[in-house]
Parts: sequence; structure tokens; C-alpha cells
Amino acid sequence: MSLSSHLQELRRKHKTLSERVEQEMRSPACDDLHIAELKKQKLRLKEQIERLSM
Repeated sequence: MSLSSHLQELRRKHKTLSERVEQEMRSPACDDLHIAELKKQKLRLKEQIERLSM
């Protein structure tokens, strides 16, 4: 897998997680721990993207 396609995949996963976080937060039965875990995953992806983009 090339660096470019890997970055694209990471960005796609980050976007998907963002959408899931928003969806979970709108849910009346939202689980704060689950949302926090999703946000951590999203942050890890963002950090990976930034490292690989340098």
C-alpha cells in the first residue's frame, strides 16, 4: 500500500468516526464511555495522519 492510499484510508476512517461520534451524541441513550473511546480512536488516527503527512 502506498503512503498516499494509506493516508486516504486513515482520513476515511477519521471521517467515519466523526460521524459515529455525532450520531452517538444525538442518541437519547448515549453512552459517555463509548463516546470517549470513539474520540480517543479519532485522536489516534489524527495523530497518525499528521505524522505521516510530514
